[in-house]
Amino acid sequence: MELKLAQEFEYKGSDWWEWAVWIDAADEQLDEIDSVEYTLHHSFPKPVRESSDRSTKFRLETSGWGCFTIYAKAFFKNGETVEMEHELTLEYPDGTVTTA
Repeated sequence: MELKLAQEFEYKGSDWWEWAVWIDAADEQLDEIDSVEYTLHHSFPKPVRESSDRSTKFRLETSGWGCFTIYAKAFFKNGETVEMEHELTLEYPDGTVTTA
């Protein structure tokens, strides 16, 4: 099963980004997912978050200042679970990647 996490970000200034992550997969696979549980860095308030919005590809939107590994579990309607991870990358407007 080919599932992966995709991301986007927008630099807001003062070392702060708004960013989003979602499941990148074929529509047929997305239709079989019931929900996705994201585990963010422990410094986030409520680091474990859930999305059950199929129309957004189970998108999670938040903001922060540093890079870290995002862990995700896709819970399928048939009871199966698929685990994924993604290294969140944030860049300044000049293309420099933040190292925080």
